[in-house]
This record gives sequence, structure tokens and C-alpha cells, in this order.
Amino acid sequence: MTGIDIAPDAQGKVRDLYDLGDKLLLVATDRISAFDYILEDEIPYKGQVLTQLSKFWFELLDGVVDNHLISTDVADLPEQFQPYADYLRGRFMLVKKAEMFPAECIVRGYLAGSGLKEYQREGTVCGIALPEGLVNSSKLPEPIFTPSTKAEIGDHDENISYERLVEIIGEDDASALRDLALAVYTAAANHAAERGVIIADTKFEFGRLGDTIILADEVLTPDSSRFWPGDAYAEGADQPSFDKQFVRDWLTANWDKTGTPPRLPQDVIDATSAKYIQAYELITGQKFDPATF
Repeated sequence: MTGIDIAPDAQGKVRDLYDLGDKLLLVATDRISAFDYILEDEIPYKGQVLTQLSKFWFELLDGVVDNHLISTDVADLPEQFQPYADYLRGRFMLVKKAEMFPAECIVRGYLAGSGLKEYQREGTVCGIALPEGLVNSSKLPEPIFTPSTKAEIGDHDENISYERLVEIIGEDDASALRDLALAVYTAAANHAAERGVIIADTKFEFGRLGDTIILADEVLTPDSSRFWPGDAYAEGADQPSFDKQFVRDWLTANWDKTGTPPRLPQDVIDATSAKYIQAYELITGQKFDPATF
């Protein structure tokens, strides 16, 4: 259920986008995707967690990079959306419209996921040579920038080299995105570590507003990042997580990834919701209370 009778101008796996001319209204639903499928079941409070965590990071990182956020206050909703204020409260961002770069800017601080698989085969991650002897979940000597293409819904993002990114957007912009992505990751990872959370990797999206490159879309959420509990970290194995890896693991154990994904059991839905909320509370140091948004 969208909660709004106004058709979006564009729709992603999780977000609905409304074009307001010089601004956009981004609405984070409770939808969840895994393995490039949008699942039938929704995760309670997920959209509010994504929005409020993004808001927290945009404000915290404001001195590192400019961003697109204008407001998350229902008083600033355009008139046609005011009848839906109760649904939208806490789950929307009114943002500046930017010209988005056609790349996902991924930063990896630890060896996991597709990076681990490539390292085990080639000793590299996205073509970047890494030291011998690293294992599952190893901390990398320093964070690395590994961009990817942006895929349409149902398709897979494709990891690309930095050199390929240069071919797509030019040396100046590629260099700027790399430097900004690494700076944002480093600042965020330092904050999260103080709160007992490891940001293993994350993906950013940047756009251009006038002559300025700005951070846009969602940022450092459980949907766009791997969050691990610092007190349980031990390299050499998969880590427990605060993100949707919990859903991926259940699907992997209960579905052969052909045909329509199965419905999630209620305990998986409840546990996933709790993990998202726990990530918000640990990182922000604030109690998750939808009534206050």
C-alpha cells in the first residue's frame, strides 16, 4: 500500500518520486527488495528508518559535502500532499533537483559480498590489487572506491573500474566523486565506530546542482550499507548485521531464486523491522519514535 492516491512520476524498488518542478518529493515506502525482486511483504517502519537515518547523516556530514535535503517537516509539504500528511510523516524528503551522475559510488572498508568472491578468485576487488592473506570480513588496509553502473529495476548493477568511470563521466568528475565518496565514508565510519557499529561498505549517489557536486538520494542506511555490530566482529566468517542481509539469508535458505519469491514469515518481518530500528537507534543515539517525526 502506498498510502497516497497520487501516482508517482517515477518509482524505485523502495522510493516513490514526485516531480515538483525545481524540487522533488522522495517518499520511502516500507517495501523491501532482495536479489533484484521487490518482495510482496513490507517491513513496518522501514521507510521512516531510511528517511530519518538519511536526514541524520545529511546533517552530520554537512561540513564534508553539500546535499540535496530541503525539509522533512510535514508543514512544508505541497498543498496536494497535505491530506496524506499522517502517512508521509517521517518517511518523506523534500529535496533539490540535481542532475544525477550515472554511477553508484561504492566504498568498501571490509572484504564482503561480491568483493570477497572476486578477491578469492583473483586477489583483487573491482580490479584493485589487495594484499594476500585476507579472509571473509577482513578490514582492508584502507577504504577503496569501487564504482558500479546504475541498473534498471530487475537488472543487476555492474561493477566497473575507475578507468571505466573516467570514460563515462570524465576525469575531473570521476576524481571528484572518488574523493568525496571516500571522505564521506571515512567521516561516517568514524562516527559509527564510536557508536559500536562497523560500516563494512556503502554506496552513495551524487548529482550536480549548478557548479556544485552534492550528495543525494538516501545515504548510509541499512538498504545501502552493510552495518555490523562492532562488539561481535571477528574476521574469517560472515558477520551478523543490521541490514536486510537477514532477509537475504532467509530467502537463500528457503528459495531457489527462480520464479516468484516466497512470502516472508511474520517472525522474519518482525525481526527485520527490529534490526532496522536498532541500526537507527545505535547510530543516532536517539530513540526511534514515529510520533516525534
